[in-house]
Amino acid sequence: MKDPIVEEVRKHRMEHTRRFGGDLSAICDDLRAVQGASGHEVVRLTPKKNEIMAAISRRQ
Repeated sequence: MKDPIVEEVRKHRMEHTRRFGGDLSAICDDLRAVQGASGHEVVRLTPKKNEIMAAISRRQ
């Protein structure tokens, strides 16, 4: 079963990839620029694995 939303996301992802010739560095630079221009706050969370490992270390 095909999900139309998933198909649309894949279509846009492929268009974006083609626009930069598959250059991952250029794609990421573009996405960061779009993210910065959005005006939304970027939240960076600590990876869950680090939180779990820190909790284990504190118990020892």
